[in-house]
This record gives sequence, C-alpha cells and structure tokens, in this order.
Amino acid sequence: MNRIKTKLQEAGKLLSIYFTAGYPKLEDTVPIIQELEKSGVDMIEVGLPFSDPLADGPTIQESSTAALKNGMTTEILFEQLTDIRKTVTIPLIIMGYFNPVLQYGVEAFCKKCAEIGVDGLILPDLPFDVYQEEYEHIFKKHGLINVFLITPQTSDERIKKIDAASDGFIYMVSSASTTGAQEGFGEEQKAYFERIASSKLANPQIVGFGISNTKTFLTATEKTKGAIIGSAFIKHLTKNGVKKIGDFISRIR
Repeated sequence: MNRIKTKLQEAGKLLSIYFTAGYPKLEDTVPIIQELEKSGVDMIEVGLPFSDPLADGPTIQESSTAALKNGMTTEILFEQLTDIRKTVTIPLIIMGYFNPVLQYGVEAFCKKCAEIGVDGLILPDLPFDVYQEEYEHIFKKHGLINVFLITPQTSDERIKKIDAASDGFIYMVSSASTTGAQEGFGEEQKAYFERIASSKLANPQIVGFGISNTKTFLTATEKTKGAIIGSAFIKHLTKNGVKKIGDFISRIR
C-alpha cells in the first residue's frame, strides 16, 4: 500500500512539514528529511524550486530563489533522493509546479519518483480536468497519489468532483492568499473548516497555509486529519540550521 494511505489510517493528527529542496544549502535536502523523521514528523513535502512560484509567499519564494542559485535542479533532487528509503520510512511528497515536470517528461518524472520511493505529488497549477484527461493513468501506473487543493472559494460541486478523484488526502488551503505563517485563524476560515467537515468527504483533509505554531495547528486539526507547516519551518531553518529542527517540531506538539 502507498505510504500516504498507510499513514492516513493511523490514529491521531498528522503533522506534515514542507521545505524547499536545496535550501539553505544544496546538500541539505537529505539531512533535513532525516532530521524531520527523527523529530516525529508524519509526512514531508519536498519542494521542487521553480523560478516563478506564484502560489507561494515571500518566505518560500526566497528559499526557492536561493535553492536555484545553489544549483538545485530536478535531476539533482532525484540524485539526492536515490537512497532515501535506506534511512527514511515516512511518506514523501514532491510539491512544485507543473512546468519542471513537463520539461522532464511526465512519464519519466513519475517513473523516477516511483523508483526512488516518492509517494505522491502536489502540483497546484496542474488543472484538474487536464490531469484527469491526460495524466491520471500515468500517475496510477506508477503508484503515485496526486493531491488536489481546495480553497474557501471552491464550489461544493467541484469539491465533490475532487473528492471522487482523490486517492489519498485533500489539501485544504486555509485561505485564498499565498502561503505564509499567521498567528491565528479568523471566523471566516473557521466557518470554512466547519463547512468542509460537515460535507462528510470520503478522503481525509489536511490543512495548509497559515499554520505556524501550536495554536494554529490545533485549530486547523480540530476537524481535519492534519496540518502542513511550510513558511514558519523555513524561517526557523534559515535562522537555526538543520541541527535545530527538533526544537521547532517539539514546539508544535
């Protein structure tokens, strides 16, 4: 069974961490993954840096720009992850934009992911309809879960379509803005969490965007399976380095 599915079946709330591959240093990718698992993280989203990350806030944009300057490429990321399953057992998801995947070749990209032990992909700019028509069979052939995003503006009809097409979890974007840490959630966001919870979707939901501390983690996971932290973790990484990862995770839960 896909590692994502196995992890979703476990009791308790899941903590997923996003970081940008090749940041702060090009060779930090694998040590960060290993430290995150040792610190008790449930899943990891490995960000594939891209030159035009439209959905990302300034923190992730800056880390992406720095990673590209460090020399990070799709090929180098795959090289770095070649032996990752010798030391890491938790689910790994590559998150990025569709252009680098298309440049590499969708079939070749998915095949390589399967070979090295990547469990799924999050590609926010890959249109849902295009995925279903052109690429779904490729993802399924290689055992990869494609994670779809919903926002507070996503219609109930579309949410039902996404739920029917999903095979892992649904990424609940907490707001319509770009990524970034915040201190708490407003009433509008809480109402959104409530609305999705009452929809009784077949797939569990994991909340992303705006999770930065214990308070926001607990609020986001009150009615969902888990939460994703990105910008706040990258800020910690920038300031404290790889060796202090455990300090950050221990403050979340």
